[in-house]
Formats: sequence, C-alpha cells, structure tokens
Amino acid sequence: MSIQVFVIRHGATAWNKEKRLQGKQDLPLSTEGIEQLKGCQIPDQFIDLDWYCSPLQRARQTAQLLEIDGYKIEPAIEEMNWGDWEGQRLPHLRQQLGALMAEQEARGLDLSPPGGESPRQVRTRLLKWLKTLSDKKDIGLVCHKGVMRSLVSAALDWDMKQDCPTKIDWNSGLLFEWHPHSGLTLVETNIALAPDCRNQRGNNSD
Repeated sequence: MSIQVFVIRHGATAWNKEKRLQGKQDLPLSTEGIEQLKGCQIPDQFIDLDWYCSPLQRARQTAQLLEIDGYKIEPAIEEMNWGDWEGQRLPHLRQQLGALMAEQEARGLDLSPPGGESPRQVRTRLLKWLKTLSDKKDIGLVCHKGVMRSLVSAALDWDMKQDCPTKIDWNSGLLFEWHPHSGLTLVETNIALAPDCRNQRGNNSD
C-alpha cells in the first residue's frame, strides 16, 4: 500500500539571504522570513496529514507559523550535514579550494564535505525512515532544501551531476508517492502555499 508525502521547506533565515551553507546550524527564521510566512498557508487538501518536522528551529518555527498542529519532531528529516563548510558561501569555497572543490561538485550525489555527509547519505537515511512508516497514513514534512533535493533524486534517479531534470521551485510544495517496494514517485511539483509566497525565500542550498 502506498502513501502520499507532501514536502515543504522552512522559511528564510539570515544565512539564506547571505547564501551561506547552514546544514546543522540551528538558526532561527529572520524577521523577513517570518513576515513572508504570514502570507502563506497549507493547501486545504494537505493540512490534515500526519505531519513531521525537522528538529531544527527554522523548521519548527515554520510549522508553527503555518498553523500545523500536532506535528512530530523527526531527526531523519534534518538538513544535510555540511561539516567544515557550514557557514561558508559556495563562491568562496570554489575560490579557496579550486580544483578540489570542482572535483567535489562533479561527484554529485557523492559530494562529501569534510566532517559532513553526502547527499547520497541523506537520501539513504530518508528512505530508511520512510520504510519504518507502518500506519499507512499520508504524511507532510517540514524540512530543508537538501532533504527535498535528496527525495527528488530518489524519485527521478537523479545523480545530481547535472541540473535537476525537472524545473522545481524549492520554496513551493512537492508531492510524492511512497511505496515500500517500488520506492518514491514524484507526483506534483511547485504546489503554491499561497500566491504571494512563491519565490520569496531565496534559492540557496538549505
């Protein structure tokens, strides 16, 4: 039996605006991020899902501002660990590391920041967690761009060595179908939380 998985990203933080890699850093939403979320709402067909939220405060604040009641904290949907690169900007890393950074980015799913984890490892922990869901109820996730990218990777067999094969607004909702035997299918992309909520929260990595 399959379940539907509706996924949204947290609101903006100061590091989102500065285009810094956040990873496990537990930053709150910025004032701007809070204001943007006040104009958003979960579509009616998804509000009564069994909701799970990343333990990081930017995700918890987002769930609260969107009036998602009774959500469960789930460590498996926490953002990718960027290790020693957390707090850095990609242009700076490229300039500082040169060919080494180019080699890392060319690895796609297997990019591995020092002291961190790869997108493939994130995907593995997400799929392992989905396999534990036994109540067969459709679920909603409040998480991070890195988590969303990993789910898309699993659904589309995307190795992340090229651009995503389908155009996605990472600040809108994604709908997947999960089956324990056949895995993830991407059902719908770019599900708006509200007309004025799209494309306002930046498009950086986490």
